[in-house]
Amino acid sequence: MLGRAVDDISTGSDSEYSNSWISWFLSSKGNEYFCEVEEDYILDRFNLTGLNNEVSNYAQALDLITDNLDDDIQDELRGALDVQARLLYGLIHARWIVTARGLAKMLDKFKRVDFGRCPRVLCQSQPLLPVGLSDTPYEKSVKLYCGRCEDVYSPKSSRHGSIDGAYFGTSFPHLLFLVYPSLLPPKSGPVDPTPTSRGIENDSSRKSRRVKEEPEISEGVGETASTASVALKAERYRPRIYGFQLNETAKLQRWQEAVRDRQIIRLEALEDLS
Repeated sequence: MLGRAVDDISTGSDSEYSNSWISWFLSSKGNEYFCEVEEDYILDRFNLTGLNNEVSNYAQALDLITDNLDDDIQDELRGALDVQARLLYGLIHARWIVTARGLAKMLDKFKRVDFGRCPRVLCQSQPLLPVGLSDTPYEKSVKLYCGRCEDVYSPKSSRHGSIDGAYFGTSFPHLLFLVYPSLLPPKSGPVDPTPTSRGIENDSSRKSRRVKEEPEISEGVGETASTASVALKAERYRPRIYGFQLNETAKLQRWQEAVRDRQIIRLEALEDLS
């Protein structure tokens, strides 16, 4: 699905690239989640280590991003390079936003509520942050993480929903809250007002679809699913930074799962009696 979404992206003409490829990319519809990666970061080859193995025509795609591509490149080749340039920029973007300067830029977007608000009523319109469920391209689309309920949701817009989650990575929102602990929302009570130039977010940006990782439970005629079996199948999102689960979150989740296990045992005992 992600592969088709990338292939379906329309390419731009030379005139559209007249300012710069990056500014054209950021101004394109559906790319509102991205921030600008500074050119000096892109030009430092150390920051791009290993990406040549991820992107076809890596050198030419990099030249396109940095506006150093030869003007005599054929149109059909330009279209193929544009797809690879988007992939390369996305992977560079995932590395950039976990740097100090990248976090600061994404913080500004978070304060403007550029990523929308949590659709859960009890989260009281908590602003969301983009997160990937995988660091490998073409595996999972981007999701939106709520720091209050610690759950993830699908973007409402199909344009945003087709963005590869690897372009934001699995660590970004949790690293941002680690660097800026004052932004970590409380688990109850009103949400602190977030500075925004656009005021209250409109309904369209607040109606995100909740991510459903667990399979649907089908019910036959005259049959009802066991409450305990449904509880056992329920999965939960686990915040991680570079693959490691956060210590305090891990302790809390272990306690919550212990409570859930005790409840399941009680439910099974009650079902056996009935």
